[in-house]
Amino acid sequence: MELIRALTLTWLFSGLRSNEISRLRVGCVRWQHDGLPIPGDSREILAEDAVCLLDVPVSKTGTAFTKPVDPLIGQAIEAWQALRPAQPRRLDRKTSEHVDLLFSVRAHPVGKTYINRTIIPALCRKAGVPTADVRGNITSHRARSTIASQLYNAKEPMTLFELQAWLGHRTPTTTQHYAKITPNTLSKAYTEAGYFARNVRTIEVLLDRDAVASGAAAAGEPWQYYDLGHGLCSYTFFEQCPHRMACAKCDFYTPKNSSKAQLLEAKDNLQRMLASIPLTDDERAAIDDGQAALDSLLGRLADIPTPAGATPRELGTSPAPTFLPIIEVRQGNLG
Repeated sequence: MELIRALTLTWLFSGLRSNEISRLRVGCVRWQHDGLPIPGDSREILAEDAVCLLDVPVSKTGTAFTKPVDPLIGQAIEAWQALRPAQPRRLDRKTSEHVDLLFSVRAHPVGKTYINRTIIPALCRKAGVPTADVRGNITSHRARSTIASQLYNAKEPMTLFELQAWLGHRTPTTTQHYAKITPNTLSKAYTEAGYFARNVRTIEVLLDRDAVASGAAAAGEPWQYYDLGHGLCSYTFFEQCPHRMACAKCDFYTPKNSSKAQLLEAKDNLQRMLASIPLTDDERAAIDDGQAALDSLLGRLADIPTPAGATPRELGTSPAPTFLPIIEVRQGNLG
């Protein structure tokens, strides 16, 4: 049982190939605490107090190397080593050395197919799960790819190059096949990137349904109004207006305290919608970087024509900054 337990835990959590597992040698586990080796019987060491190092033999793509593994692996291997009977050394065909193979009984090393043919079917039977899933048959390589993806998607993930070293790959290109980003990690990264919070603002739009139904909108009568907070803008292509964040109060502008705005707000058929406005780099800087960036933006817009034709300098008005607020989005129309 100690042999099977050690072999199973090594397969599940070491990230080794089956060939590497079958060729592990007696004494492959070492312990460190604060970077120093720990002498004596390490089985009494608590997991949080020590680091377990596993010496991996030469693989198909690289030289021998040492990797940290979960202390449970080291404890299970040492439990098996304590009971492992003395056996003659066996030839490691990879290195042409005679060595003490760890997983060996009665001078017969455990074959590299033992995990696929015995361990995995037994575990699946015990757990009541099938030996195959949407990815195909569950093989010894499944544990290696799974733990690699978990380490790459952990809360404090390994980098690609750290994972490359842990897996024993010669190049990071091979590691990329294992380092698959999970949907949860991708969603978290997308949220933390904050694209919409940084680059998009949501503005309320008032639609005059009477103007549309009566045909006045087709004749040129304003029918949609963008709520700037201090006023309404009826310019149809508001998203393209360079003055949208620093309204110059041109002919398309209606102050909130005007009678026209008040009559519009009182209409029964007024429909409220939301529109997302992507920000330019200058507009985002004016929001994020404070008054200096805003003054710089206003200066650049001073001689740029408004939708009505005149520039802010010609209008002789002081542009009012219009920071488009992020409005909570609800399903359906706004009421």
